[in-house]
Amino acid sequence: MSDRPLPVPTPTSQPFWDGLRQRRLLLQHSPSTGQWIYYPRNLAPGTLADDIEWREAAGTGVVYTFTVARRPTAPAWEGASPQLIAVVELDEGPKVTTELVGIAPEAVRIGLHVRAVFEDVPGSAVTLLRFAPAG
Repeated sequence: MSDRPLPVPTPTSQPFWDGLRQRRLLLQHSPSTGQWIYYPRNLAPGTLADDIEWREAAGTGVVYTFTVARRPTAPAWEGASPQLIAVVELDEGPKVTTELVGIAPEAVRIGLHVRAVFEDVPGSAVTLLRFAPAG
């Protein structure tokens, strides 16, 4: 997998990536709005509140939508099909684009309960967030 493009953390997103490395899903939260925030940013969306803090999320949610890519989505994914690309709605509210693992394509459905899985990328310091069936 090391030939695939990898995320490059920014100062704003570094706590998220550090959390994944520690097998924790850290998300931003704005106490003034009560909002959980994903993707990482400097100000709360909508209000521009600057009270954002990092909190640990449960790491559970449901499949909001998905697609089964039976052809490579890019050259680096040659031989990795089918690829189960999904948007997971976390229990805290934010939606995360991810890949599903540990499930057959025909078993994936909208509303499927899932849990976070942490996938270390060999030869790098990157850990990716994936989701697998919760049961």
